[in-house]
Amino acid sequence: MGCCGDEEDDIFKQLIPNNPTSSAEDLPLPMGDPQTSNGTLGTSGGISPASTDDVVISPMNSNFTALSCSDILRSIFVRLPVSDLARAACVCRLWNSVASDREIQTRAFKTLWKLKDVIGNPSSRSFWRDSSLGRFAISHRLVRGDTVASLAVKYSVQVMDIKRLNNMMSDHGIYSRERLLIPISKPDLLVDSICYIELDTCAKREVAVLYLEGIPGGKLTHLSDRSATERGKRRVVDSLRRSMHVDDSTAEYYLSISNGNPRIAFSEFAADLRWEEQARFS
Repeated sequence: MGCCGDEEDDIFKQLIPNNPTSSAEDLPLPMGDPQTSNGTLGTSGGISPASTDDVVISPMNSNFTALSCSDILRSIFVRLPVSDLARAACVCRLWNSVASDREIQTRAFKTLWKLKDVIGNPSSRSFWRDSSLGRFAISHRLVRGDTVASLAVKYSVQVMDIKRLNNMMSDHGIYSRERLLIPISKPDLLVDSICYIELDTCAKREVAVLYLEGIPGGKLTHLSDRSATERGKRRVVDSLRRSMHVDDSTAEYYLSISNGNPRIAFSEFAADLRWEEQARFS
């Protein structure tokens, strides 16, 4: 059988009993019957001394018709953790449709990390199946004087983890952004918190963002927001990069300290080059 129930019809054939009318010998015997030594179910429906450890109820080997009822499956799946819910979605189409329910997935996701609420809809349902702490991030609004190293010390994380999460090649990338995503090192921060599912434009990744100061100050960011402005800024950065013979991060840095003026950015870069040459020969 392939993943997610490619042979669903064969599965449900096994869910339906072959003989809808049970005979007297198929009925379970009373628990106190002298013919039995314990209360273990046998293969014919009666009680036998076989161990229950050998009996596994599943859609493939059971006549338990409740496994094909969506309402009963739903009542079971709401109690499953994220990992088991992902496995259940690969059994058959019916199980996949129930396990992929938004409410069930959100409930399992919140229960795992003891979240108060999750706001927003991810672009892919696989978002809920990632049970790692790397799915979360803290939103830090950048202010004057912030550096990657200082933020790493403040939040007790590694500098490389911040760069990796924010898709930064160098420390200069901080000056072209309004905020940074900070990895969460302690799961306790998520307890009774509200997370916002966002697609960060700079980091180019979808994360559950935690705002320590409360709620987000503006709209949730998506890749489609401010697309025209981003394209215009990209053209200016590309022009500066070719003129200065530097990488994108350096060009964005000088553009940011010049308030978006390319002429001033190039002048600042030339002044820094002259200072470095004077320092080298002094």
